[in-house]
Amino acid sequence: MDRPIVIALGGNALLRRGQELNAENQRDNIRQAAQQLAAVHKNHKIVIAHGNGPQVGLLALMDHEYQAVDPYPLDVIGAETVGMIGYMIEQELGNIIPADDHIVTVLTQVLVDPKDPAFETPSKPVGPIYARNEAERLAVEKGWCIASDGNYFRRVVASPEPKRIIEIEAIRLLVEEGMVVICAGGGGLPVAYNGNKLFGVEAVIDKDLAAGLLARSLNAGMFIMLTDVDYVYIDWGGPQQRAISAAHPDAIEELHFESGSMGPKVKGACRFVRETGRRSIIGRLRHVQDVVEGRSGTLISNEIDGIVFKD
Repeated sequence: MDRPIVIALGGNALLRRGQELNAENQRDNIRQAAQQLAAVHKNHKIVIAHGNGPQVGLLALMDHEYQAVDPYPLDVIGAETVGMIGYMIEQELGNIIPADDHIVTVLTQVLVDPKDPAFETPSKPVGPIYARNEAERLAVEKGWCIASDGNYFRRVVASPEPKRIIEIEAIRLLVEEGMVVICAGGGGLPVAYNGNKLFGVEAVIDKDLAAGLLARSLNAGMFIMLTDVDYVYIDWGGPQQRAISAAHPDAIEELHFESGSMGPKVKGACRFVRETGRRSIIGRLRHVQDVVEGRSGTLISNEIDGIVFKD
């Protein structure tokens, strides 16, 4: 059986920098992303993961404004957003690829450890901004952790490590049947066990780490992360900016990228390469065919010696 390619779409696939977060913009961007994905699908089995950060923020803001009922739990809001995004990807991709090529979205529960150290130091901002008095009130009433965001405050939640994908066997069966599977959206829906029963967890799993776990669990042939830059860069935006063409996982991890930018992508890629011995590539969405064929993007592989910079 051909091994699938796991493709993780960055936020730019759904919303470009500075764009208004409305349904029309999201659908237009997904339509463009679908054109790229359809070209890869011609020759490969693909499994698609994606982010949902802005969409969760929007629903949390709407929840805050409507105060007739208590806000929905964060895991439920996450499920709403990945269902919405999966629907749009299914429809736009389905309008391009042959009708016999089936597409399915799996709302994916991802197991986390309630004792993960991330729960001791929540750091992931979610939802609207608040004035200090309101933030302090909500912290008391709801038990939220609050952190400053400029002159305002926001709720912050933990970002624990993904441990296991609950639906992985179902996903594997769908892939084996030749279906395009959209899963692990937004990093998956964080859950934990109480005895033998699952419950939702108020947390946000990094989408790139979850997509990497998905790729490893499926024994994928390749793990690709698509974003809005062509390569991984050192000194991004600085006078010594250089693009990395290829790297050994040990060498690129020593560069210590920021957790809010390339850090999780590099970490997820290195884990995949070490565990499977196969390649991972980080590149630009609109160049995805070149990325798959090794003509663009930053290749991370055990076969590379050190760091290779682009000329």
